[in-house]
Amino acid sequence: MIELNYRNITKEVIGEENGLDLSKEFKDYKDTIKKIITDLNSNKDKPGQNLQWMNSGYNEETIWYVKEYAAMVENRFDNILILGMGGSALGGKALCEAILPPYWNYLTKEQRNNYPRIFFLDNIDPDQMNALLSILDLKKTLVNVITKSGSTAEVMAQYMILKDKMEKELGDDYRKNVIATTDKNIGILKQLSDQEGYKTFYIPDDIGGRFSVFSAVGLLPFALVGIDIEEITQGVKDMDLELKNTNIESNIAAQNALIHFLMDVKKGKKISVMMPYSNRLRYIADWYCQLWAESLGKEKDKNNNTVNTGQTPVKAIGVTDQHSQIQLYNEGPNDKIINFLRIKEFDTKLEIPNIFEYTGISYLCGKSINQLFNAEADSTMASLIDYKRPNVTITIPKISAYYLGQLLYMFEVQTAITGALYNIDPFDQPGVEQSKNYTYALMGRIGYEDSANELKEKLLTEINI
Repeated sequence: MIELNYRNITKEVIGEENGLDLSKEFKDYKDTIKKIITDLNSNKDKPGQNLQWMNSGYNEETIWYVKEYAAMVENRFDNILILGMGGSALGGKALCEAILPPYWNYLTKEQRNNYPRIFFLDNIDPDQMNALLSILDLKKTLVNVITKSGSTAEVMAQYMILKDKMEKELGDDYRKNVIATTDKNIGILKQLSDQEGYKTFYIPDDIGGRFSVFSAVGLLPFALVGIDIEEITQGVKDMDLELKNTNIESNIAAQNALIHFLMDVKKGKKISVMMPYSNRLRYIADWYCQLWAESLGKEKDKNNNTVNTGQTPVKAIGVTDQHSQIQLYNEGPNDKIINFLRIKEFDTKLEIPNIFEYTGISYLCGKSINQLFNAEADSTMASLIDYKRPNVTITIPKISAYYLGQLLYMFEVQTAITGALYNIDPFDQPGVEQSKNYTYALMGRIGYEDSANELKEKLLTEINI
């Protein structure tokens, strides 16, 4: 299973000022954690609790429908194009980048075992969109439009552009090249799917975007490129059983949740750095940043008190950012907790040739890149200890669908527990909704006319457009 090493946040290692007395804290919070875990598991089937993501690993019906469709379209498409924003794309992108062989889209079709390339159009930068559309053969491209509300402006704008282009190239047959993933009952995309006859997959009620990776949002793209989705969900189920344990001494999600909460409220560590030591896990850090920021950054608690909670998540990549960010982490403000994400066993090994034997780099001769990579991680950790900087290490045995399922589910549960410790709702995002409403107003959506006039005046006044 996944391991959590929290030794380097204890007062015994980094001192009283920056470290925690974990034996005392675990004891003090034992009953609180027990209640939080009990409440999460007892409420997950209740409507309106936004906890249906805790059942994602057990949704055999979704797994069956996804596998059936993936088998039906096998060998029909050269490209999969995902249209989605935030949680509709980040989880899928993170796991595809991790599980698929590196440089998947550059491999030949034979090297990909005849599975298609996959592209995530997770922004609306016009240069990026035009460049991608210029290289894709839309006749050989399956487009997956993902938005639960069905009204996400960016996704629906992407969809409108693709629909127009595909209709012109394919005629009425374009419908066979579109899949919708949306709400089962309501929303514009649901209406359009029914009208146009798109194959449609549904996002269950009470699952928000950033917790949706193990629903059809993520499982469908995974299956289309040959990732074993049953292996993923088995990892989720096994981790779920582990995290039902109400004893904090045996629950790594609860441990890391409490550590981050206490580091924030007691030690002033307002930044949570996610630093994977694997290039294949770099987008896991992006996914974590959305999960942590959108879930925990809240103005009000559940009692309507103004609290302005939340650590700022930051992405760093080992070893790349040892040559950039680590200078700040070691000698800058001591306001961070570093999460090292490591793997025990790489898929391959790369030897350093035994040349330049009598030079200043001879110490590298006969070693491997694997050894150097792990030495870099160990040395970074040691330097952080020297500077009294708290850090934890999360280790997975190897990169696989099974362990990646475990990892992301663990982070989801950790986030839910942390939200309960802050006494905030980790499943809403009012700050995001306000920005969306402003966008609707500026783009002329009906019903937002008054807001548009006020907003235009505000923008003219404040930024002198």
